[in-house]
Amino acid sequence: MASITIRKLDSKTKQWLRMRAAKNGHSMEEEARLLFDHMQSNEISRQVLPAEIPDNNAAVAKPKNQSKNTKRAIAKATPFSHEILAEKNILLIISGGIAAYKCLALIRRLRERGARIKTVMTRAAEEFVTPMSVSALTAEPVYSDLFDRDDEHDVGHIRLSREADLVLVVPATANLMAKMAHGLADDLASTILLATNKPVLLAPAMNPMMWQHPATVRNMHTLADDGIYSIGPGTGEMAESGEAGTGRMAEPEEILQAVETMLDHRPKPLKGLSAVITSGPTREAIDPVRYLSNHSSGKQGHAIAMALQEAGADVTLVSGPVSIPDPAGVSVVHVETAEDMKLAVDQALPADMAIFVAAVADWRPASNADEKIKKAKGKAPPALKLMENPDILKGIGNRTKSRPTLVVGFAAETEDVIAHAKTKLKKKGADWILANDVSPETGVMGGDFNTIRLISESGVEDWPKLNKQQVAHRLVDKIAGFFDEVVVEV
Repeated sequence: MASITIRKLDSKTKQWLRMRAAKNGHSMEEEARLLFDHMQSNEISRQVLPAEIPDNNAAVAKPKNQSKNTKRAIAKATPFSHEILAEKNILLIISGGIAAYKCLALIRRLRERGARIKTVMTRAAEEFVTPMSVSALTAEPVYSDLFDRDDEHDVGHIRLSREADLVLVVPATANLMAKMAHGLADDLASTILLATNKPVLLAPAMNPMMWQHPATVRNMHTLADDGIYSIGPGTGEMAESGEAGTGRMAEPEEILQAVETMLDHRPKPLKGLSAVITSGPTREAIDPVRYLSNHSSGKQGHAIAMALQEAGADVTLVSGPVSIPDPAGVSVVHVETAEDMKLAVDQALPADMAIFVAAVADWRPASNADEKIKKAKGKAPPALKLMENPDILKGIGNRTKSRPTLVVGFAAETEDVIAHAKTKLKKKGADWILANDVSPETGVMGGDFNTIRLISESGVEDWPKLNKQQVAHRLVDKIAGFFDEVVVEV
């Protein structure tokens, strides 16, 4: 079969085709095939003519009962800028909890990205961090008194609530959330939260029993219904001795990512498109304490998942065991083995694109011991019989049904990088292969930089040495350009 790329379609036709595909639950490729079939049978009706579709600025409503994996929208290729928080005004409200000390690190991270920060502290918060420390980091005075004579002469609490691009409550205690849920305003923090017309993000932090209490659960439902956003809490050891469970405040980096997501008003070239991406290594058990694996850190796959999410895609990340945090705003499925990863990928389909970054183990032990294998003096080490793991990329790339429109694989090679990548492109049925030299002298495997060669049927595209975030954004720009065209198999 020949592949035809249809270029220079006018914007109304592109929009019409994407909306029609979304309505019918098809990929654009499948929808175009059906249209050709209908044309042959003279079954096209006047109701689907391109001239009747709204202009590019019209809102595209999500059809009822539409799966998240069948959404489509207008994807226009535009250069993707990466500065989100520069010159943004953030009002940080610090309430009284032991996690308040983490705000100091959060303030530094926000300012490093160019944000301007004003801070309100409750009286209880001052028991955990000092206003002087906060003021030194923000280079702004700290506000705490609702009836401050100097600040309230111009209704300061209203001014603070309206000047910000985002109101951030870190930590959000059970007490402050209860006030918010019931519309109470008896101090500066709660008055600002009642008066603001800007988005509000909470980072809850409290004892696990407090978090699970029916009153807190009700309050969180109320706040969510009121349009208040939240991140966390996480699960782990608490500050109190012997206490563990859900209630730990999200880490500053996680809160930072959530803030960037909420304030990210850049164009979304992949909005309405769905993506499945694999990341990290897999582990294949030998016995309860040993396994076969590799040095993949997951940094590249996670960076691509985050860049896709920033570009508006609905992202499912299937991650092997890694030590880095999950990307904010991304649906993450954690797996261990190659078979687990294959199952998770299959369950995440259909999708518009599938990107296979994970370093999947080619082999696994034919069986694994129930107990730790012991050394025996005078005896040879036990033989380790291996069997082949499923080839996830090949299975998806060569599908004849429900194949993603774009299938991208990564090739980590130590020699003959381009030759091996070209062979892999054909054998695996991929549209693109991103080839990467991971020979020991490069320090790439588990490192922070990659030198990529993008291999496709049209040739080889050499990229300069880039860090993994730069690789991710460059790939997303290429993907946006790909989806600005319509590819039809005829």
